[in-house]
Amino acid sequence: MSRPSPIDQAQAFDAATESRLRAMPCGKWTRYEPDVLPLWVADMDFPVAHVVRAALHEHVDCGSLGYPPKQGLPDLLPAVVDRLESRFGWSVPGEAVRPMPGVIPALFVATEATSAPGDEVIVQPPVYPPFFSVIEQAGRRLLNDKLIDDGAGYRMDVAALRAAITPATRTLIFCNPHNPTGRVFSRAELEALAEVVLEHRLWVISDELHADLVYDGQHLPFASLDTELSQRTLTLYGPTKAFNLAGLRIAFMISENPALLAHVVDRAGHRMPGANVLAQAATIAAYRGGDAWLEAALDYLRENRDYVQRRLRDDAPTVRAHPPEGTYLTWLDLREAGLGDDPCATLLERGRLALNPGPDYGAGGDGFARLNFATSRATLHEALDRLVATVRGDR
Repeated sequence: MSRPSPIDQAQAFDAATESRLRAMPCGKWTRYEPDVLPLWVADMDFPVAHVVRAALHEHVDCGSLGYPPKQGLPDLLPAVVDRLESRFGWSVPGEAVRPMPGVIPALFVATEATSAPGDEVIVQPPVYPPFFSVIEQAGRRLLNDKLIDDGAGYRMDVAALRAAITPATRTLIFCNPHNPTGRVFSRAELEALAEVVLEHRLWVISDELHADLVYDGQHLPFASLDTELSQRTLTLYGPTKAFNLAGLRIAFMISENPALLAHVVDRAGHRMPGANVLAQAATIAAYRGGDAWLEAALDYLRENRDYVQRRLRDDAPTVRAHPPEGTYLTWLDLREAGLGDDPCATLLERGRLALNPGPDYGAGGDGFARLNFATSRATLHEALDRLVATVRGDR
């Protein structure tokens, strides 16, 4: 069977119509009533890459659904190591990589391994909501270092971070590319953050799950900046966002500090299962042969991103958003739209449009919403029609 061309793949993205998506038993499209358009949870609406589907069928057809080897299928770690080198210029040994059943479980055990109950853990809101629940449920104390919107985009306030750190501060949970703002932090920004980390001997849990979803330039792994920094960093990476495999639940924890990685694995114990075997097969296929699909998806997503910006500028100027440099998420500032602290409730009630509520993303989230533009152009057009009509008071 021949592989789809980039043009065919773009047509497949267009073919992810509302009627087809509503027929699928996925959480994104079944949570709300049938008249609601869901642009919330971070799944893409696009069909999975041909090479990934073929690999899954092949693995099922071979009849081997038993436990995989402890360190994964034979080509799993080499595929990850090769990808880190080829895509990001980051060379790590295979023993520095551990398969995990998703980023959120990895966040839990990493937080437990790098801090003690009562210690302070830093996050940079607005940020991915599970960061907060991980800290709370682990019995740690939250320390906020808010990102600052300087008019051109969100920036880290490194001076404020340095001032906020106390003797009880142990760990920074970092997100790059950043969810929900879409920032891809520059080398200079990362180096400034690294200086604080090393000065205060913080541990870093760096969520880099969206690393493959960058529109211009290249993602720079935080741990790759400096040898000493690499010894203090646990990096979380995986294929689920870039290749639309969230339901398979797989991620990788990467650290060049063997003792630190072993400590995390020991903390996990039997509480954390290994990554399931089909997720491993899908990852190998994605990393070995899925980049043509990914590049086509990035081209389509870039056009969607730009379309969102044009519609807001032309039809809803009271709604502001910086074009994301990475991810397929737009952080909408609706504070001047007259929809209240949680505009998602109004958008859902009047516009029948489901987005992620800004307050869930911590300090600075009131009046904001997260929009997922990884959908067909037709669905995105209708969703923005509804947003514009709600802001204008037409719905």
